[in-house]
Amino acid sequence: MSEQEFIEELKKLNIFPTEKQLLELQKYYELLIEWNEKINLTRIIKKEDVYLKHYYDSLTIVRTIDLEKVTTLLDFGTGAGFPGIVLKIMYPHLKVTLLDSLNKRINFLNEVIKRLDLKDIETVHKRIEDYHNKEFNVITTRAVANLSKLLDYTKNLIAKNTKFIPLKGHIEEELKQLEQNNKLKKYKLKISKKEEFYLPKEKSLRTILIIEKNE
Repeated sequence: MSEQEFIEELKKLNIFPTEKQLLELQKYYELLIEWNEKINLTRIIKKEDVYLKHYYDSLTIVRTIDLEKVTTLLDFGTGAGFPGIVLKIMYPHLKVTLLDSLNKRINFLNEVIKRLDLKDIETVHKRIEDYHNKEFNVITTRAVANLSKLLDYTKNLIAKNTKFIPLKGHIEEELKQLEQNNKLKKYKLKISKKEEFYLPKEKSLRTILIIEKNE
């Protein structure tokens, strides 16, 4: 996905990046490649692939929620900052917390935040199981664990007005497992939305869920 194709696909999501935002994404890409030579951040390094499989994929969360109406967002297991930093760049009003258990990745994220001069964004070096902050409108994660594990991790973080929005691929087996182990009922949660679509160009399946308190 070229930058121009990225821009055209974002229009379909009702996202219209400014020149400043496009420059920030470019700088982010350069830092990603530079640091990837020192620490393992991603196997995806071609610019066209990063723009499709990291940047665009991160922004597909808007298929399920209007981020203009969201204030606080937690991205756990954020890795190299996907989706958290991409969402912060495109929605600068968001107060974003990036949580990761590996300090090397936290160092990279802090460098990106510094170099892009991003405000209202913090990093937390912690495992999600040890994090107990309930202040978020949205909690999201991408490529971290199966749904059952994710609910174990987030059960104490999902407050009454919190939406947990995991970005997933093919999840039929995970949904079956979730039904078998009754985790939704156990934690008083419900899946209030399920959005399936295919990534442009490569046509791989994506699934986004909204999980909320069932009260």
